[in-house]
Amino acid sequence: MKFLLETHGCQLNQAESNALETILTSLGGTRTDDPYEANLVIVNTCAVRISAENKIWGQLGHYSNVKKTHPFTLIVTGCMADRLKDEIKRREKSVDYVIETNDKLEIESLVLSKELDKKSQYSFTDSYYREGDISSYVPIMNGCNNFCSYCIVPYVRGREISRSAEDILKEIDYLESKNVKEITLLGQNVNSYKGEYCKREINLSELLTLIIPRLNSIRLIYFESPHPKDFSDELIDLISREDRIAKHIHLPFQSGSTRILKLMNRKSTREEIMGLVDKMREKVKGLTFSVDAMTGFPSESEKEFEETLSMMDYIDPTEAFMYFYNPREGTRAYDMPSQISEDVKKERLKRLIDEQLERQKRQKKESLPFQENALYLSKSRDNDKEALLKDEHNNHISIIPLKKHLPGDILKIEVESFRGNTFRGREIE
Repeated sequence: MKFLLETHGCQLNQAESNALETILTSLGGTRTDDPYEANLVIVNTCAVRISAENKIWGQLGHYSNVKKTHPFTLIVTGCMADRLKDEIKRREKSVDYVIETNDKLEIESLVLSKELDKKSQYSFTDSYYREGDISSYVPIMNGCNNFCSYCIVPYVRGREISRSAEDILKEIDYLESKNVKEITLLGQNVNSYKGEYCKREINLSELLTLIIPRLNSIRLIYFESPHPKDFSDELIDLISREDRIAKHIHLPFQSGSTRILKLMNRKSTREEIMGLVDKMREKVKGLTFSVDAMTGFPSESEKEFEETLSMMDYIDPTEAFMYFYNPREGTRAYDMPSQISEDVKKERLKRLIDEQLERQKRQKKESLPFQENALYLSKSRDNDKEALLKDEHNNHISIIPLKKHLPGDILKIEVESFRGNTFRGREIE
């Protein structure tokens, strides 16, 4: 059996696809990127934005055409399968199975020609590791209870469910045996984790405290995506004192306007977010941020958009995921009055992006030169004499190595310049 596995959307989707790949490979399958070679094509979908769904509809049309001359089994799974199950079946007759998120890992049963075992709630698998990777995702929870007014996630992934700490620790031990160097703990609202350990409920800080003593090969822990309202003092203190927790935190603030944040049901004010940033900077040495920022939410004024720009200045993120509001049917924001025109949304987004690009240039210039321990990723795609590395703050660095290295090696480097988004440096003997 040859299978093609196409993944759209979030890191949790990628982790689930990794688990599916492991399962299919264990059944004797071989991965291919060519649908004309495949016996099985799985499309793991996203429903967060309509642009993602439109891209997936296009791909399904492509696979329908391929099936006319090359028959294969076509499976659609993921969040779009939850949201639009009946429509997918109606519009794309070539789709053989539409499998909801809770049943995603039951695709094994279909491959073995068994009846699909429908699940009443989401279930975790033993491991989400993909063979050969030096970085790995570790899902620790699924779903969301926040019901932000623009977000489809609670409707397609359901309410929050946390993975047991014992199961997470087993996976950590497995990743150690695979010589993994970095892990990212995943959840739609990862810092509201409430898992069971020894028959009691523990939070994210307590989970991290259990994980860290088990680490040897794994040098850094990241976690995504947290919610600003759930950053406890306990968690911030732990980040500050534990070297293995990366000092690069994702902070999805979304808007700099308190009124818009209230309409979004984000449960934080502008002042609370700024206070959180101040507290984290005060306690965590060398901290950098990545952020999510949205523009064009219904009724957003020019002044309120400028508050988002000023919040970006205040946080000074080294990375930013920026997008304009995308109406999702079924969410509360979908029917809100005073929807912003596409032209205004695009114009504001362009300003947001342009300012961030200038911010990143300024940050890079101000940081030079510096020395760093960085993770060897691979040879450069453009020049096989060069190598690509990344550091704790997710900076990508290009160097010419002094000797041969393997992915996962830690190199001492001096960074001297940058080109585009990539730092350039040299290896220190």
